[in-house]
Amino acid sequence: MNNEDLMSVRPDDLAHALLNRRKILKDSLPDVIRTLEAEDELIKPRYDRSKIRFEKINQDIKDLKEKRDEDQKKAVDILKSMKRIEEELTKNGKMINLNPKWKREKIEKSLELIEKNIQTKALNQNIERKMLEERKEIINQNEAWLKNRRNANPEMLEYIEKRKEMSKLFKRADKFHREMIVKVEKAQPLYEKQKSEADELREIRSQLDRARELLSQSDRAIKHWERRLNEGFGDLGPGFPNLLENMKMVENGKPSTFAKKEKGKKTGGEKAEEK
Repeated sequence: MNNEDLMSVRPDDLAHALLNRRKILKDSLPDVIRTLEAEDELIKPRYDRSKIRFEKINQDIKDLKEKRDEDQKKAVDILKSMKRIEEELTKNGKMINLNPKWKREKIEKSLELIEKNIQTKALNQNIERKMLEERKEIINQNEAWLKNRRNANPEMLEYIEKRKEMSKLFKRADKFHREMIVKVEKAQPLYEKQKSEADELREIRSQLDRARELLSQSDRAIKHWERRLNEGFGDLGPGFPNLLENMKMVENGKPSTFAKKEKGKKTGGEKAEEK
């Protein structure tokens, strides 16, 4: 619509159109609000249940991780103390040589390497499971060795007991880790479901707030345009400025206040560029 078309629109016609639009909006908004409220009431319980399930499984993962880390730390500390005992036994010639198929150094280094990889590397769940199986096999071999060597050398009793305790702790840590992996796999779809429902609920409530705001404004807007139609479009006091001022300025060949503002913006922009 060009300037001539705009000038041809009578103020009464425009006011009537705006008034009718506000009345139609006021009549339709209650149904819109009821529909949105019904959707909110439908989705909110689903979201609450999803949130509770996700938070519970997330807490389970946290608890299992803490238990795993605690046992692994204890096992690693025992492994360090075993090295000191081993050095003392070796120094005194009381360290029993192990079966060539299962070297002591290999066991300790293997456990340390697996522990380091689990703690420091971002591994996928299949690789984690494989590493846990490797550690389980090493620990089983360790227990078999303990069973055969327990009574062979009294001086090695402390070393053997510590090794037994270390195996127990690593086994329990691995159990917690496996349970944690299962929980993590279950948590992902729960998180996605909760997020989807949260986004849907947020959108519904945003629309609901907007609809309620429009409804609260409707009576005031209707009264505004009814007064304009009854009393005219000039200056009626606070909140009712002269709506015909710009039209008269354009009719007299002068730029409207809107045109002046636009010109001022352009002039200001040009000066800024010159600077």
